[in-house]
Amino acid sequence: MAGWRLFNPCRTPVPVALLDGSWLRRAWSGIDPAQVWDCHVHLAGLGDGGSGIEVGPQLSSLRHPLHYAQRLFYLNASCAHNAPGRVDASYAARLLNQCDAMPAGFKVLLFAFERFYGEAGQAHEERTAFHIPNGWAARLAETFPARFEWAASIHPYRVDAVDALQAAVARGARALKWLPAAMGMDPASARCDAFYRALAARRLPLIVHCGEEKAVRGGATEHLGNPLRLRRALDAGVRVIVAHCASLGKDVDLDQGEHGPRRPSFELFLRLFAEPRADGRLYGDISAIAQRNRRPEVIRTLLERGDLHDRLLQGSDYPLPGVLPLTSPAALARAGLLPADAVSELIALREHNSLLFDFVLKRLLSWQGRAFQVSVFHTRRFFEMAEM
Repeated sequence: MAGWRLFNPCRTPVPVALLDGSWLRRAWSGIDPAQVWDCHVHLAGLGDGGSGIEVGPQLSSLRHPLHYAQRLFYLNASCAHNAPGRVDASYAARLLNQCDAMPAGFKVLLFAFERFYGEAGQAHEERTAFHIPNGWAARLAETFPARFEWAASIHPYRVDAVDALQAAVARGARALKWLPAAMGMDPASARCDAFYRALAARRLPLIVHCGEEKAVRGGATEHLGNPLRLRRALDAGVRVIVAHCASLGKDVDLDQGEHGPRRPSFELFLRLFAEPRADGRLYGDISAIAQRNRRPEVIRTLLERGDLHDRLLQGSDYPLPGVLPLTSPAALARAGLLPADAVSELIALREHNSLLFDFVLKRLLSWQGRAFQVSVFHTRRFFEMAEM
């Protein structure tokens, strides 16, 4: 049965019966597709198509079997695994094909991904899991402007960091993406101050992964993803989006010292959310919150907290919705978070279009009559606030 598959069969196109189904119609009801920008979409590849993509030994060597297997799952999820010699182009083409199944106006924000840098501001190739150049993300957005926007990724310790930021803005970057544990920057460091000033001046949002990181690692750097380390950026006036709402793992409660007790990262995120410095500056994206490795309580809390919804943004974490074992509509239904009658349609939809699957699933999530407000999905306004 489709619900028990391990690998994505990568079916296409979406059958008319699914597109005309009642659950899909319900998902789009009240939504203006032109206002929906999926704000968390990864690029991937092997560097085989002039993209400049680099894959480090962490993901390409069998000496790291877990991460090697993860890479294969991600390529399968993106349906680019059966395209030897053209994986980069195939990945982008499949993503574009999925966007084209959406109503006109829908877009995705493509992530570049920076290398790991040390304290001296030098790249460490041996600690870099992968590198997606700004130029590749920008080129795709320039080539397919009806469907793609892009987010740059620039390490703040680079000597040319501010100049690189200005260059990215000139090419239309809508945001900046950091994954501190995999890139080696400390968001609480004074070394970030000049970069924060430049971000704040442009009102360019900074998307930061917080909490535990499963996909890529940069060494003993997990502590750099603590949500409380973002206070420096907020105090500098930067608009910050915490990826996944820090919904996985635990971090040290820095309010009780550098060696304080460990608390759920999600709890620390909510604490930061309530601070005056965060008002109008701190946001969260809801990518990955429905994955099996998240507690249902996270979804329930976010659904119940309607006061947060104006500061939540829809993101899919593509291609991860296409990794079939990661998300279980049936388990979400058993937890009372999805209509049981929608499960089979969602499972079928995912095999054709995991991007659409994620959107519909998030629109159908509810708890005791509370669902995510339309504003969570109307994300375009947020990214158009930056000075272009």
